[in-house]
Amino acid sequence: MEKTELIAQAKQFYNEAEIARLKTAIEFAINKHHGQVRKSGEEYIRHPLKVASFLVEWGMDIDSVIAGVLHDTVEDTETTLEEIENNFGETVSFLVDGVTKVGRARAGMSHLESYLPQTKDNLSKLLIAVGQDVRVVIIKLADRLHNMQTLQHMSPEKQQKIARESLDVFAPIADRLGMGRIRMQIEELSFSYLEPEEFKRLQNEMRKRLGKSTRRLGRVRQAVETELNKAGIEFEISGRVKSIYSLHKKLKKYGGDIDQVYDLMALRIIVENKDDCYRVLGILHSIYLPMVARIKDYISLPKPNGYRSLHTTVITPSKLIAEFQIRTREMHEYAERGLAASFHYHEQKSNKDYLNGKTSGKNINRKEVRGNGGLSNELQWISQLQDVAQRLREGEEISPDQLEIDIFGNRIFVYSPKGDIYNLPEGSLPLDFAYMVHSDIGKNTYAFKVNEKIHAFDKPLSEGDVVEVLTRKNSAPKIDWLDLVKTSHARSKVRAQLKKAGSFEPTTSATAIKSRKSVGK
Repeated sequence: MEKTELIAQAKQFYNEAEIARLKTAIEFAINKHHGQVRKSGEEYIRHPLKVASFLVEWGMDIDSVIAGVLHDTVEDTETTLEEIENNFGETVSFLVDGVTKVGRARAGMSHLESYLPQTKDNLSKLLIAVGQDVRVVIIKLADRLHNMQTLQHMSPEKQQKIARESLDVFAPIADRLGMGRIRMQIEELSFSYLEPEEFKRLQNEMRKRLGKSTRRLGRVRQAVETELNKAGIEFEISGRVKSIYSLHKKLKKYGGDIDQVYDLMALRIIVENKDDCYRVLGILHSIYLPMVARIKDYISLPKPNGYRSLHTTVITPSKLIAEFQIRTREMHEYAERGLAASFHYHEQKSNKDYLNGKTSGKNINRKEVRGNGGLSNELQWISQLQDVAQRLREGEEISPDQLEIDIFGNRIFVYSPKGDIYNLPEGSLPLDFAYMVHSDIGKNTYAFKVNEKIHAFDKPLSEGDVVEVLTRKNSAPKIDWLDLVKTSHARSKVRAQLKKAGSFEPTTSATAIKSRKSVGK
């Protein structure tokens, strides 16, 4: 990436004043990195310029792009944060500082399941940095993606370390941010270094199967185009090939039987609006036999990271099993770029202020911001990450296993009786829900109804559950509740309430789980 290329790219999206700031930042970085080279032998400045180029492509705001250009100046040159702030403003300085802290924190992060105390501390620092402003981690993802693209120049030992860290930490974070394309790129590159033989084997297997599938799917595509044109629907249709790493994960699920994987190649249909999504779905089901169990409506119920689309798998008259994804252009942009897409093109002020951690120049109060709380559902994870980061800053001890549950585990959606949606880690218990709604509701809980039936305190919640918390004023937390929560947020609230009430925390209360049924006695 050259200076002229980046400026030409940026001119498509930013005004003259913003371009002028970017040019100044580029000249500043060129001067600071003068004489530095990467392992590949190329000038170092090409790396931050490429990072900035990714950020432009992802639709980030100009401060993020400038921070991308400058992200290594404090770490790798004599530049100070005061110099950055004096030349480019407080926001850019804040973002560069955050990225620098993440860079310093990542040493030794090899695998979540084997953290030593110092590695846990590194992860804590990373979370504190990204919890302050989500743009920090998006810039870091751009930095990591380019480093992965040039990883061949590193030693085999470093290749393994960086690839493992990328797969275990950065790919899941990209997924949480809804950045599907970036997640896939990081996963593919990481997998190619971690298991090169398996990567090549699956790559060859895909090539063999795609040739025949492409021809057969081409005939299906023509038939679908004809029907959609008859219906007067404006659409774009394209093929989507499954990533090697996604195939690897799917094969584990099916015991290595690739014949059970129906979506090696899928057709993606992009339409003008949500109503057309459902019209297309109806047309597909009128000409092909749908596999009912494989119809997924992620528009009515988006994934926890905000992904929206209709998925269906059909059987054609020639017995070809074909998968379709149907979405609007806006849904597609989000599926590709996630939260990054909102910063420059589709900003919503309440979400942007929250993500930036500022309202009218002041830090906003994040205490008890739960449920809808003015945030879109996918942003609840950011709220929870910031909550974890705040408690780490305050010196609270959170175990590596707990961090994995809170930050990197799978997520589910559950509902309040009023229809509010709550984003929780998979395996969460009813008390986790109660404390997410509000700490006072958690404190006064005496029973739960899930889907209108009494539900035990120790029974995990499932995707789509409707959870009603039954409270009464004289109810109070019990010591054994510490065994009946999974999230660090709920555990922290229970501990604080027990301490205030003068209760003692036990070293263990495993027997409490066995005796606990449907009420919190």
